[in-house]
Amino acid sequence: MKETGYDYVIVGGGSAGCVLANRLSDNSAAKVLLLEAGGPDRHPLIHMPVGFAKMTTGPHTWGFNTAPQKHANNREIPYAQARVIGGGSSINAEVFTRGAPEDYDRWANEEGCEGWAFKDIQQYFLRSEGNTKLAGDWHGTEGPLGVSDLPDPQPMTLAFVQSCQQRGIPYTPDFNGKSQAGCGVYQTTTKNYRRCSASVGYLKPVRKRKNLTIITGALVKRITFDGTRATGVHYFDGKDQCLARAESEVIVTSGAIGTPKLMMLSGVGPAAHLQEHGIDVVHDLPGVGENLNDHFGIDIVAELTGHYSLDKYNKPHWALWAGAEYILFRSGPVTSNVVEGGAFWHSGDTGSIPDLQFHFLAGAGAEAGVPSVPKGSSGITLNSYTVRPKSRGTVRLRSSDPADLPIVDPNFLAEPDDLKTSVEGVKISREIFEQPALQKHIRAIRYPDDSVKTQKEFEDYARQYGRTSYHPTCTCKMGTDEMSVVDPQLRVHGLDGIRICDSSVMPSLIGSNTNAPTIMIAEKASDMIRGNH
Repeated sequence: MKETGYDYVIVGGGSAGCVLANRLSDNSAAKVLLLEAGGPDRHPLIHMPVGFAKMTTGPHTWGFNTAPQKHANNREIPYAQARVIGGGSSINAEVFTRGAPEDYDRWANEEGCEGWAFKDIQQYFLRSEGNTKLAGDWHGTEGPLGVSDLPDPQPMTLAFVQSCQQRGIPYTPDFNGKSQAGCGVYQTTTKNYRRCSASVGYLKPVRKRKNLTIITGALVKRITFDGTRATGVHYFDGKDQCLARAESEVIVTSGAIGTPKLMMLSGVGPAAHLQEHGIDVVHDLPGVGENLNDHFGIDIVAELTGHYSLDKYNKPHWALWAGAEYILFRSGPVTSNVVEGGAFWHSGDTGSIPDLQFHFLAGAGAEAGVPSVPKGSSGITLNSYTVRPKSRGTVRLRSSDPADLPIVDPNFLAEPDDLKTSVEGVKISREIFEQPALQKHIRAIRYPDDSVKTQKEFEDYARQYGRTSYHPTCTCKMGTDEMSVVDPQLRVHGLDGIRICDSSVMPSLIGSNTNAPTIMIAEKASDMIRGNH
């Protein structure tokens, strides 16, 4: 077995891992290893904003499906999770939102996470953000994560924003300001008309540091322990079995699915479940793999009267034209992230902050498992979800073999309130499509069609067509209760020399997309680890 020694071993080269590799290797005296199961981010589609539409399946994902969803017609729902350097930030839709301040205040004031109120973490959002347009108290301009406006929003996106206003949802120029509510065109994690993933923003500028080692294609088998102290990791690099020793800390950043899987394979988790798979228990920690919290998105799809959306570019000659326009002029449809427009709004009169988020896609059938329009036609899609779902699921081991995929059960729609709010989202989506600005371009709303009228029919539609919004969180949650896995310093309860620093530590799901918050968590973690906190 090959043995090497480092100060820090970071397991998982996704958004959080890239941040930590950058910040920790900033100290030239610290030797840092970053391990990633996927490959490098060389595929050209990763770097083209429009490439998202081709990334929800394929070699850059793990190929998960959920366990049968008992509240969603027992469907096994495709569950895209990235397997490439940069993680979700290399394959996501690049939407830049970070949740309402109230989300983080809830973490601190109600969920046992002292030091994580918005006033405490706002500085880390600003430190990470390199916004090319917005500035001031709410936006950073010098951070590694490039954030910009779409250069040329699609006509259907602009019509969507007008339709929202006709429906009574006011326009907002900034979803990340003092108030989240409203409709508009999303800012995206793009810079100079290219995707700015955490790999591009954080890792690329520091790759040549002599004290930073990056290994891709590395399947981590388990974390090694001496008693209750983490000492390193066993991994397979494609040729050899390897042991990387960690003198200071093992830092787990494998995401809300990969992190609990690795912890359990290493003997940390619910003792009975580990024993069932013949794994020696290092530490009985019942919260590992519990509390899975994800957004359940439900799409509605309309067929247009003409080729007004990105679907026009499905035809080979138009695709060629779009490619040439991008290569020559850095303009045209390839600069679109597809999910261009959106809104945060209320399902009813209750609550001071929105409980629904909407994503408008200037095309149909852009993602795996989403219905489309008749062949040869063009369409548009509007997705909505309950932003703070109450339903909780689990991540469990399928076996003790590290190569086996875990059993992912988000338990979507288990709580009646989630179903109720989700249905309101579908109804509001339909109302937006019925407003004059969009209606003049729509031949028919194909999903749900006119036959869906009653509350029960809407509920049935939600159960049949809802899916993940790629925001799994909370499976190794932070806090002080008996089901928490890490403390507010992100140290694993009952163990030494190990922290978890990714979306799995969220105590509850924040009300927006999760990439920017995950990067924030890693930024704050880097200060904690370096003693700058």
